[in-house]
Amino acid sequence: MKEIINLIRSDYYRYRGGDTKIPVYKILIHLLFGRNYPFNYSFWLRLSHKKNPLYILAKFMHRRLSKKYCLQIPSKCKIGYGLYLGHGICIVINGNTVIGNNVNLSQFLNIGTNHKTPAIIGDDVYIGPNVSIVEDVKIGSNSCIGAGAVVVKDVPENATVAGVPAKVISYKKHDFIKNRWPVS
Repeated sequence: MKEIINLIRSDYYRYRGGDTKIPVYKILIHLLFGRNYPFNYSFWLRLSHKKNPLYILAKFMHRRLSKKYCLQIPSKCKIGYGLYLGHGICIVINGNTVIGNNVNLSQFLNIGTNHKTPAIIGDDVYIGPNVSIVEDVKIGSNSCIGAGAVVVKDVPENATVAGVPAKVISYKKHDFIKNRWPVS
């Protein structure tokens, strides 16, 4: 349960900033009275991942919010610290996808496969709106995928890609991840 609380803290920190030792009561107050539904979704997604005392409620809320906001991120998906859902609508992710730490996901995102080998996304990655990531693709850490890109090949580290199919536009170290959760 401690690991789940740390994952929730990291998501909250990405949305709100502040201290990395955020008290649980502040997170619960924000959950009850805040209007940040992408964080609410990630909260219930994290709780529905493993068996815990709130597992049944978490599964119910995760399923309810999935239908309401057209978000299909299975709880078995391996997601690192600091998940940030930009607008949090119409996101479809294959259940076997591996997502690293401090990743930004924008609206109308599709990560899929026809086989059992979906994408592996590194740390500190920004994925723009209307992006499709297809099949067994590895996205390198500190990469940026431009809006409307269709990624069918591996993306190297520190690269910016865009287009259909996605091609490397530039290589440079990005600093677009705000409120980066410190991962040791």
